[in-house]
Amino acid sequence: MTTQIAEKKKSGGIRDLGKMFGGGQSTGRQFGILGALVVIIVLFEILTGGKTLESVNLINLVNQNVYVLVLAIGMVMVIIAGHIDLSVGSVAALVGIIVAKSMTEWHFPWPVAIVLGLLVGVVIGAWQGWWVAYVGVPAFIVTLAGMLIFRGLNQLIGNANTIPVPDDFTFIGGGFLPEWGPDTGFNNSTLLLGLIVAVVIALLEVRTRRNQTKMGSDKAPLWVSVFKVVVLDAVVVYATFLFAGGRVGTSFPVSGIILGVLVILYSFITRNTIFGRHIYAVGGNSHAAELSGVKIKRVNFYVMMNMSVLAALAGMIAVARSVSSGPQDGLGWELDAIAAVFIGGAAVSGGIGTVAGSIVGGLVIAVLNNGLQLLGVTSDKVQIIKGLVLLIAVGIDVYSHRRGGPSLIGRLFGGRNRSELTADAAGAEQPAVVPTADPAEDSSRSLTS
Repeated sequence: MTTQIAEKKKSGGIRDLGKMFGGGQSTGRQFGILGALVVIIVLFEILTGGKTLESVNLINLVNQNVYVLVLAIGMVMVIIAGHIDLSVGSVAALVGIIVAKSMTEWHFPWPVAIVLGLLVGVVIGAWQGWWVAYVGVPAFIVTLAGMLIFRGLNQLIGNANTIPVPDDFTFIGGGFLPEWGPDTGFNNSTLLLGLIVAVVIALLEVRTRRNQTKMGSDKAPLWVSVFKVVVLDAVVVYATFLFAGGRVGTSFPVSGIILGVLVILYSFITRNTIFGRHIYAVGGNSHAAELSGVKIKRVNFYVMMNMSVLAALAGMIAVARSVSSGPQDGLGWELDAIAAVFIGGAAVSGGIGTVAGSIVGGLVIAVLNNGLQLLGVTSDKVQIIKGLVLLIAVGIDVYSHRRGGPSLIGRLFGGRNRSELTADAAGAEQPAVVPTADPAEDSSRSLTS
């Protein structure tokens, strides 16, 4: 009897710890790709003799990979909706060359050039979205054509030459938080940013527990919330001192701030808005979503347009960092973005995925690239290792899902199954009571069974 009680307490503790990440599963598998990222970082820190977590290396890691992470934010929404976008690298290159020429040859001020670049992204996104949503051409074909068209336009407009950009523009890709205040030996702006993030993490956890109490929903024990805040804040504080303690003139990159804002914005959109729920519903079961009142064509149109806008932003960040735009910009970017999304737990068939998961997937690729370069591994072997990581990560997740378990990576980052998301979409469009024999509900059940 005593043994049974002890085992029950132990399993309950594991379940409680699993609630740290919002999951309802009781097994350690839930920690998935996030645990893999930690292991990879620790491994390379040991193998490189401590170079991985040096301030200079971390700052370079962020600057070198922000564009892939920005693309991953848009790509995960495209893949959740059941599509793919192969044109993002070419779109980024085209926008980069247009923005560069607008400043150097047309003498546009850099803020106007940024607006122009985003508008070009909107036009390209509307063009591709129209073919996908209203003509019905598969996104794979539309964006494959776009990859060729926009790459050709990049070389046509730039005459296959490299075009420099003004120094004022480079801050969005190579700039850092400014220094101010007393000499603390660290960058004070970065210290303040870290303090704000740490406080916000604690306040959000307090708010979450209050809301759970008001709604009468199940919540994790207090010790789990305290442990979660302590762990996350410890990571934030450690990272803050690493970024703030770099060489003079550097700190946390401006491009990292842009990425952070986008992560917060798109996480909110995908998890807390009607449009976000509609994206999941369309990808999970488009027929059921349509019967539930979801405007599928509109969702597909805006998802494709949003992807091109983010590709335009990624292109401008990359051009700003490299201080010029050239014909080789954007080559292979779409593959890195797609890999980041799938490593982060998105389903190949659509309907499953999260922004947070895609960011972690992108960080896995970034740390792998960086660590292998520090070890002097040749580029051909780097490509082989990245391919194996992608295949193994997705293969393990698919195997678990087929055996009746959850999608490990998807569950880790709060992903829900297709039937839940389709039901959410139906509830958002039709708040009235839905009959039990609703055909959309039956269709959703047949898909997920």
